[in-house]
Amino acid sequence: MIAFVRGQFAVKTPARVVVDVNGVGYDLQISLNTFSAISNKESGQLFTYLHITENAHTLFGFAELSEKDLFLQLISVSGVGASTARMMLSGMKPEEITRAIVQGNTKQLEGIKGIGKKSAERLIVELRDKLAKQHNENILPGFVTPQIDSDAINALISLGIGRVMAEQAVKKTMQISPENSSLEEIIKLALKNL
Repeated sequence: MIAFVRGQFAVKTPARVVVDVNGVGYDLQISLNTFSAISNKESGQLFTYLHITENAHTLFGFAELSEKDLFLQLISVSGVGASTARMMLSGMKPEEITRAIVQGNTKQLEGIKGIGKKSAERLIVELRDKLAKQHNENILPGFVTPQIDSDAINALISLGIGRVMAEQAVKKTMQISPENSSLEEIIKLALKNL
């Protein structure tokens, strides 16, 4: 439909922007993430998604194509509507959302208004594999693969720690310090979390 709009930012608020494209104003709903990206600009280009419901046609705008792609993935999950997806992108950066989903961090997702435990679990179940395939460690600094997770648990077990305790320690470490992606660092922190 409308892939992007380019023009002057006639009106900018943290929730919406009106883009003047040759005298035609396009009213776009935006996230705080996009607002931060365009707040100091007078003009620019926003990627768009037209969300059609029986009550309204709403145009959403995104500063980056990656944010739009994540938005589309989020709304593909049952129970996550366009408003909730925009709220998620306002509450966390796209890479943080992706990391939380791939790492199965329900607590972090539940911290977003409108996301309860069931929604967080559904997001993880439905998007974890898709997002893990799409992103690698270069795109997601601090992204911890299930293999590193598993290696850390096995290392703790080989040090004489029981499996359940090792799993709990690694899980706790990932929730407290998900940005630490080296196996050594995870093991060291997990030992402190025993």
